[in-house]
Amino acid sequence: MSPDNLLDPQHLIALARQQTGLNDFDDLPLAEPLEVMTRALNTEANLNALGRQVWHTRLLNFLIARLRAHDWFTRKPEILEEKINAPVIILGLARTGTTLLHRLIASDSRFYSAAWWENRFPVPSADDISGEKRIAAAKAEVAAILEANPELAAIHPWDALGADEDILLIDQSLMSTTHETMAHIPSYHTWIAQQDLRPAYGYWKKLLQLLQWQKKQRGIQAERWVLKTPMHMGYCDVIREIFPDARFIQTHRDPLQTIPSFASMIYSLWLGVSDSAPAAEAGRETVATLGRYLDHCMKVRDQQPAGTFFDVDFRETVSNPIGLVKRIYEHMGIEMTPKALGQIENYMANNPREKRPPHNYTLEQFSLTEEQIKTRFSAYRQRHIENA
Repeated sequence: MSPDNLLDPQHLIALARQQTGLNDFDDLPLAEPLEVMTRALNTEANLNALGRQVWHTRLLNFLIARLRAHDWFTRKPEILEEKINAPVIILGLARTGTTLLHRLIASDSRFYSAAWWENRFPVPSADDISGEKRIAAAKAEVAAILEANPELAAIHPWDALGADEDILLIDQSLMSTTHETMAHIPSYHTWIAQQDLRPAYGYWKKLLQLLQWQKKQRGIQAERWVLKTPMHMGYCDVIREIFPDARFIQTHRDPLQTIPSFASMIYSLWLGVSDSAPAAEAGRETVATLGRYLDHCMKVRDQQPAGTFFDVDFRETVSNPIGLVKRIYEHMGIEMTPKALGQIENYMANNPREKRPPHNYTLEQFSLTEEQIKTRFSAYRQRHIENA
């Protein structure tokens, strides 16, 4: 295959149709986001040969999944009748303990959660409802990511079988901020910030229904979902439109710690597909994106009924995680049964934070200053950090 064709929209679409034998996509926008993304990848990302192949495979997988999902929804209309009841949504700045909190609650078998492999590959081929093929692909991909970027192990606990961010489901729509963290594509960064993402979140719901339907085929039954993604801060009002009974847990930590940490992850991911990447731009985009999310979330919160949001201080997540989960359950009216407590304690005992290597970073690495962060996030810091 010619390198010039790897990131050509029409070639990718034709290849997806050829590999699946399917022709029809859903009515979710496709042409514009695919064009914006591939143009940015071709002209801005400075992709190396490996990076072009990685992004070719990534986009092709999305298109194949979109074709297969539409086929599943057409042949099995009962999938879209699955009820998603009172989901618990964990949101907060990246690096605020969301992963630990998510996996603790997900260890309670009364909750549905999506493992990394399910989020990355949510749509099965006809012979893979069990997920065996997708699990193998996910394990291989995680191993390849960590081999290419060993420092990522210190930033996030990568586990193909562990509960992880459902932003990967939104990735399927091609309208997700994950994409701008995987390559330096500033025009896409600007474009996505201007879009109404209700269609993307509508598709997110469909994929949750598809995952829930698959779980039931595998004999898994639960009461509600626990989900988590920092991106949800910027769209919590959209989530409430889709799920009026959704409840939110918002985690908090000073942006002086979280912003450079997340910038370092973005920079590492950019370097995984490019021989060079601008560290200062990783800092700038992190501040812009997470600042936009926080501003929106604070505004939406003020319009929600009391009790819709539950605030969590990062220090409590680290020092007393099980006690924190108990407080969350009490707030939400969820009984902490002996079985659930045992499952949560077992997860904590077998997944201590100390197993992960330290993560080192500074503001200066990304052309950021303490004064800049304090000024940009002053309203948030005053509300949730300084007065905590």
